[in-house]
Amino acid sequence: MSKSRHPSIICGLIGSGIQASLTPAMHEQEGEAQGFRYVYKKIDLDPLGLGVADLPELLTAARRMGFAGLNITYPCKQAIIPLLDELSDEAKALNAVNTVVIKDGRLIGHNTDCSGFAEGFRRGLPGAKMDKVVQLGAGGAGAAVAHAAFKLGTTQLTVFDIDPARAAELATSLNAQFGEGRCVAGTDLAQAMAETDGLIHCTPTGMAKLPGLPLPAELIDGRIWVAEIVYFPLETELLRVARAKGCATLDGGGMAVFQAVGAFRHFTGLEPDAERMRAHFLSMVNTPNT
Repeated sequence: MSKSRHPSIICGLIGSGIQASLTPAMHEQEGEAQGFRYVYKKIDLDPLGLGVADLPELLTAARRMGFAGLNITYPCKQAIIPLLDELSDEAKALNAVNTVVIKDGRLIGHNTDCSGFAEGFRRGLPGAKMDKVVQLGAGGAGAAVAHAAFKLGTTQLTVFDIDPARAAELATSLNAQFGEGRCVAGTDLAQAMAETDGLIHCTPTGMAKLPGLPLPAELIDGRIWVAEIVYFPLETELLRVARAKGCATLDGGGMAVFQAVGAFRHFTGLEPDAERMRAHFLSMVNTPNT
C-alpha cells in the first residue's frame, strides 16, 4: 500500500559540516521499513563552496528536482525564512526553521527541534520537577529548547550564554510569549545552580571535537536532573559527571531522533515508528566510526 502511495521520495539536508549527520540514514531506513524508496541527500555547503547567499538557488533546484522537503541546519535556520512562502506557528515563534515542506511548488517552513526535545524529555525524564531550570546556550537550538522547557511546565528559566546580549535577547523574546519575568538572562551561575531543579545544556561543549565540561563540576548537585542535546558522543563528560553524582540524566539522542520523527511526518504524510527510528539511531551511534 505504501509503495503505491509513495513510489519514491527525495529529501535533503542543507547545512555546513554535515557529513557526520545521522538524519539521512534515519529517514531512509524508516522509508524502507514502510515500503517505499526514500532518498535523502546531504547538501553540505562547505565542500560545495557555498553559503547562505546560495539558498535561493538551492531551493529552486530542489523544487525543480521534485524534492518533497528539506531539513535545514547551521547556518541557515534563520537565513532561509525570507525565502519561504509560509511558516508554521512554531517556526514563527522560534524565528527558526529546520524543516521545509515543498508542496505544489510552495515552500512551507516548520520547526521540529522544539517538539523533538519536548518528546525526548517526556519519555526520558517523566515526572521531572520543572519549577526552576537553568539553561546553558541561547543559540538556535537553545531557543527551540527554551520554548520546549516552558511547554513542559517550567515556571522560571535562567539562560546563560557566552554572549550575554544573546541570552538577554532570548529572554526578552520568551517573556513576550510566555509572560513577563518567566525567563531571565543569568549573571551568577553558581547561585542559579544552587536553586535550580534541573540543567539543560545547549552549547557545543562536550562534542567529540570540543571535549570538556560546559560548567565547573562542583556546581552540579546530585539532587538535580541534567538534560543534554549533544549526541556525538551520546555519553558526554557532562552526563558522566552528573550521573556519578547521582543526577537523573537525559542524553541528546532523544532530540536528534524526535526532530527526525517530526520531519519524516511532514515530508511523507505518514506516521513514523519512533521506537524503530530510535533503535536505528542507537545502533549507529554505538557503532565505531559512524
